[in-house]
Formats: sequence, C-alpha cells, structure tokens
Amino acid sequence: MAIDISADFNPNRLTGPAFAGEDEGEASLRPQTLGEYIGQEKAKGNLQVFIEAARRRKEPLDHVLLHGPPGLGKTSLASIIANEMGVSIRKTSGPAIEKPRDLAALLTNLNDSDILFIDEIHRLNRAVEEILYPAMEDNEIDIIIGQGPSASSIRLELKRFTLVGATTRSGQLSAPLRDRFGVILKLELYGAEELRQIIERSARLLGIKIDAGGAEEIARRSRGTPRIANRLLKRVRDFAEVCADGVITKTVADAALTRLEIDGYGLDSVDRRLLASIILNYGGGPVGLDTLAATVNEETVTIEDMYEPFLLQQGFLSRTPRGRCATKLAYEHLGLKYCSGTEGEQLRLDT
Repeated sequence: MAIDISADFNPNRLTGPAFAGEDEGEASLRPQTLGEYIGQEKAKGNLQVFIEAARRRKEPLDHVLLHGPPGLGKTSLASIIANEMGVSIRKTSGPAIEKPRDLAALLTNLNDSDILFIDEIHRLNRAVEEILYPAMEDNEIDIIIGQGPSASSIRLELKRFTLVGATTRSGQLSAPLRDRFGVILKLELYGAEELRQIIERSARLLGIKIDAGGAEEIARRSRGTPRIANRLLKRVRDFAEVCADGVITKTVADAALTRLEIDGYGLDSVDRRLLASIILNYGGGPVGLDTLAATVNEETVTIEDMYEPFLLQQGFLSRTPRGRCATKLAYEHLGLKYCSGTEGEQLRLDT
C-alpha cells in the first residue's frame, strides 16, 4: 500500500465541515421547526423549554450561545428559534462587523423581540464587542458623535432583542461576553442513526431515490456531520444516475464513496496523508503542532479545527504534552506495522 504524503492539503475538501460551494443549496434542506430538527436531543429539549417559557411570559428569549464543530446545524437552530418565537431574524458574522457603527446600524433596525444572529462571534473586533455589553444587558448603546475635544457620547435605547451567537471556538470568547449569554448550548457530533434519518429526509426533499442500506452507508462515512452527509448524498446521487439505475443502494453508495477516496471510517486522502506524515516522518510521534504544520505545509489553526477533531474522536490520533501521536488503530488502518517506541525509518509496510 503506497501512501503519498506530498500532495497539497485542501481545506475545501469533500469531507471538510466548513461551508463550501457544494453547500449552496443547503438552505432548502434546513428544518424550520424544532419538530423537524433531527438529533441534538439534549440541547433541543432544553431549548424547547426556554422558548415555551419566554412565550408564556410574552418576553424575548434570553441571549443564546451555540457552540460546537462546524456543520452541525447552528445556523439552522438560530432560524428555528426565530420561527418558534414568531419573530424576524437578521443574520451576520463576526468578521463582517468591522466597526462599532456597523453593529449600531444592525441593533437600531431591530424590532421588538427580533433576533440578531452573529456567526463566528468569537471573531468580533474588541471595539465592536464593547458595544454589545450594554446592548445585551440594558438594551442601550453609546454612540460617539464628532472627533477630538468636541466629541460627545449619546446613549440610544434599543428595542428588546435576542442575540444568538454561534462559534466553533468557544474558548476564544472573552469571559465578559460569554457571561452575558443566559442560554449556552453545545452541539455534539451526530450518531449514525441520526444521520441516516437526516439523509432520508434530505433525499425526500431533493427527490432522490435511496433505500435504507444506501442511507446507512452514507451516514457511516459522514464523520458525524449533517453538512457532510448532505454533500455526500448529492455526489452519490450523481454516481447512481450515471453508473447505476438512479437508486442509491448500499452497493452503489459504497462504490461511489470508494471512488471519492472516502473509506469506511469516513477518512479521506487528506486525513490519511496527515496520519502517514506523523508515522513515516516522526515514528508515530510525538510531534509538535507547529512542526507538523510545517511538514504538511498547512496552517496550525486549520489542522486543529478541520483535521484533528474527528481523528481524535475516532481514536486515530492522541494528544500528549509533547505533541501529537498516531495510535495503533492509525497504523492498522494505513496498513503499517505497529512498532511501539521505534523510529519512522524502522517501520515497514505490511505486505
């Protein structure tokens, strides 16, 4: 088994959880109510209670923070909150709000009980974040008029609103901002059965013919992420229409995903090259993140956010105080002989 570790890494790969061109039609597949939302039972159950309590008191929902890996449905959940509360929602992202006046314009245009959704809220400018504090606590903002000695501050009253923030890196949120959220919900990776239900629902909406075996096969290789599941469903549909009779069965799904280089664990060529680099170049580790990033010519944050989480959760990678290590499962999966405590040059391929 030959392993190529020289190819370029691509953050927009098919099994990457970040939003990509493949997902342009994702909005049409999003659930509109909590009843349609599949999975995340703990978070969904608690949110249902908070929404019902707010409706009974005829008050806006408390500010909500949604955090977890990308592709799990944070944006969908924000829209569902607005639908369940019967209010409008304004959507933006942290990097898009460059100056305090940009945020002020958004806040002053909200109606009573409306929702302001800020994706990637951990990337807010610190000056912009300061404007949010009085807005979240007192429904007021301070506007600076003029410059220099003649500058003056005007306090504007806002209508009651709910801020829904989403982040993939909750640890980067400042403590003052995090503490102002009354509802904090963590979204977890999905199980295979939940993904199967999502795939079958998406197939119905897209008019795709799929049987239970085909849905299960795609779900098993979707890395616990609905966005990836929907993306793979569309690509397998292409193979089913061109190379089969248009129906996605287990056999068709397996053949299509194999041609896309996505194995039975959901690992693609990028994941396998990362593991192979650790094993062949550094004897299985430990290797520091900066060293690993330089070896594979990738940013450290990309490795941490896009590659590592799934490899850690599936047991292919481990973190130690000295760096990253490939596990025995990683050796076996790549067809490499596991030699604990040996150097990379002493490893050989199983034949």
